[in-house]
Amino acid sequence: MAIDILKDIKISRPGLWFPTVWIYLVPFTIESNFWTHFEFWIGLFFVTFPLNYLVYGLNDYNDIAADKENARKGNFLFGAKASEQYLETVPLKIALVISPFIIYFTVLSGLNMLLLLLFMIAINIVYNFKPFRIKERPPFEIFIQVGYVFTVFFSVLLNDLEMMPWQTIIYLTLFAFQAHIAGEIMDIEPDMKANKRTTATLIGRKKTKLIMLSLLLLEVCLLLVWFEDYVLSGFLALFSIWLMLDLFIVFKDKPYTLKQMKFFGIAMNIAALGSMIWTLYSGCLLSPVAP
Repeated sequence: MAIDILKDIKISRPGLWFPTVWIYLVPFTIESNFWTHFEFWIGLFFVTFPLNYLVYGLNDYNDIAADKENARKGNFLFGAKASEQYLETVPLKIALVISPFIIYFTVLSGLNMLLLLLFMIAINIVYNFKPFRIKERPPFEIFIQVGYVFTVFFSVLLNDLEMMPWQTIIYLTLFAFQAHIAGEIMDIEPDMKANKRTTATLIGRKKTKLIMLSLLLLEVCLLLVWFEDYVLSGFLALFSIWLMLDLFIVFKDKPYTLKQMKFFGIAMNIAALGSMIWTLYSGCLLSPVAP
């Protein structure tokens, strides 16, 4: 039983919890004393294991062939490499894990919360299951990552916060696109072996990195123009410089080794933690200076 629980936690990819946690925290500031509210902690827990178990559990359930070829899977950083027999049990377990939270949050926050949570579930179904299976319909598998942004709406509803400015929503959408593209770049070889269609497998590593670089530079510009934030934009600018070196000098079109991917994964989590602290401290994404 304990082994199964650890395997389910691994399926939820703790090393990739940072996007949902980061987006959940965006509406808060230190001055609000958010940590004194019980609802905050329940919501924070929900966007770690339960929500990511839904997202990645359905992903793995529908991605068995590609995952068999994927060397970076089989750990808590990038997810489990579970057997087909084990994955058959995952949808039911997802329902059992998610249902109590849906009931609790609906009782707490009303019909709008129920509709929001059902919509988030629907996005994952459309992404993973036929006849839609958007995950293999490039470039729509990138655009549908906007679903991650609904985590911020969940946070606002649950914690009775002010709605985020539209500028912040656009920034978070670009962040979600960029995070997904990074994973596609790492998975080009196993996805091609499994005949899985993604934007990265269609246009190649270098062009996909160029798209990611363009998104990063756009994010830097938006942070400077809309929010006048020099810390977060400075970090993304440094990341952009590294990606330029990666693209044009260091790796170019070469795949990363497993050790390199694990290093990048750990570095992403450290960077996410630092940016979470800054965002909470500064409230930099809450008050755009440009209309």
